[in-house]
Amino acid sequence: LILKIMILKVKLILSFCLFLTFISCNDFSVNNEKKIKPNIIFFLVDDLGWSDLGSYGSEFYETPNIDSLAKSGIKFTNAYSACHVCSPARASILTGKYPATLNLTDWLTGRPSMPYDKLKGPEIIQHLPYDEITIAETLKNIGYKTGIFGKWHLGEDPSDPLAHGFDVHLPDWSKGWPNKGYFAPFGLDGFDNSKEGEYLTDKLTDEAIKYIEKNKEDPFFIYVSYFAVHDPIQGRKDLVEKYTRKLQNINNFRDLPFILEGNPDDLYKSSKDELLKKVRSKGYVNKYQTFDKDLVLIKQYQDNVEFAAMVESVDQSLGKILNKIKDLNLDENTIIFFYSDNGGMAAMNGTPWTKLKKSELDGAFSTSNLPLRGAKGWLYEGGIRVPLIIKNPKTSLTGLESNLPVSSVDILPTILRMVDSNIKLSDDIEGVDISPVTRGKDINRGPIYWHFPHYSNHGMQSPGGAIRDGDYKLIEYFENGSVQLFNLKDDIGELNDISKIEIEKTKDLKLKLKNWRVKVNARMMKKNPNYVKDFDRNTNPWLN
Repeated sequence: LILKIMILKVKLILSFCLFLTFISCNDFSVNNEKKIKPNIIFFLVDDLGWSDLGSYGSEFYETPNIDSLAKSGIKFTNAYSACHVCSPARASILTGKYPATLNLTDWLTGRPSMPYDKLKGPEIIQHLPYDEITIAETLKNIGYKTGIFGKWHLGEDPSDPLAHGFDVHLPDWSKGWPNKGYFAPFGLDGFDNSKEGEYLTDKLTDEAIKYIEKNKEDPFFIYVSYFAVHDPIQGRKDLVEKYTRKLQNINNFRDLPFILEGNPDDLYKSSKDELLKKVRSKGYVNKYQTFDKDLVLIKQYQDNVEFAAMVESVDQSLGKILNKIKDLNLDENTIIFFYSDNGGMAAMNGTPWTKLKKSELDGAFSTSNLPLRGAKGWLYEGGIRVPLIIKNPKTSLTGLESNLPVSSVDILPTILRMVDSNIKLSDDIEGVDISPVTRGKDINRGPIYWHFPHYSNHGMQSPGGAIRDGDYKLIEYFENGSVQLFNLKDDIGELNDISKIEIEKTKDLKLKLKNWRVKVNARMMKKNPNYVKDFDRNTNPWLN
């Protein structure tokens, strides 16, 4: 009997130990599952041009941390934004859909119609649609902590980030530019405790780091959406001093800091030689505005010391966040994206009656996009081609470079497939999963589309649409029906329109673009009932 009692005790003890082991293992399994889900940090810079990084060819701006990220991951040389202005591009990133599909095709609230506009744009939705499932919502539903630090610009309250899947949004400010500039006091809710003179990019970075530290035990999606390098062009003082000294040591003579660019949809046609003569002429020298026949100035050099300082402050902030990830031993389980929402501001943000003094130029023209043509607000490559870097620690491949054309609509399916290959993607997602490219595999991306049925306040270009299919890109303008065709493999600067030479290719791409617009129910422009044919564009209609 004593022996039986002893055996029973041993069995009870063993059973209890097994139970504890099971509970322990089960807890470990749950925690381990949390750890297996990769963290995502998505860096989005505002108005950063394709050639504004050292790793993409800049010889003036210094970006060692971003360049190092490119060497440890994959750099895309043919990455695009779905729009040449911010709100539509940001909507495409979060939803995986084209702006035309969402009917969110211009920045919010958009440029008002002018009496000299021949066409009137469609009414667009003024916020990210509530029924669209964002990256943040999907990740939140599977256990992710989700935080956005910086710019939203996809609708005011109640359509703020918290209504679209984010747990936290700092600061509580939904417009597309910093309220009072880049130095504290910012006038931004949530940043009231900022120190006098504190720099906004640094402040956003510090808040993002606090969130990472707080949520390091859980998988997280951090959307670091810097207001920089959007205007107002205000660099951190120590870096401005650095680039001022650097510029003084550049001794090469710069003949043409700006060139003139015409509107390709205008009946006015001018040869490059004629435009160069005009920009050197007495009537154009030191006259910084939009000229007759929609001629605009385009910046030719990266020599804006304020802007250079803004770029490097973003680079330093990225480095600070990545160092924190490493210090927390999270770097082997954190996927990094670095992206821009549209091309650089090489053309002035303004109106035909805007006139600048020479001392005001650095506040209106931030950078040069060469060798790309055009700027923010244009369908040329300078407006839509952007840097994209992805670091996937789950692959041993580093230092890759891909020339695959990809779009901002590809971000959502790519992130979700990287997180969990079993996540069900909606059938109406228009983007393509490009994560195989980070593993060294080739994919067939297919054509990429653009639709902008509005007039832009950057560069005075006509409304239009575009398609890139393989090496070819066609731009169709809506005012006069003008068409341009370029072979980007041979002509990255889009200087040689071959639409009259490769006639069949032009017809083919024009038809594809038309059929796509029908498929996505793209809203088109109508005649402007208030159009004034001979309106003097140097006159401000708001004053009459």
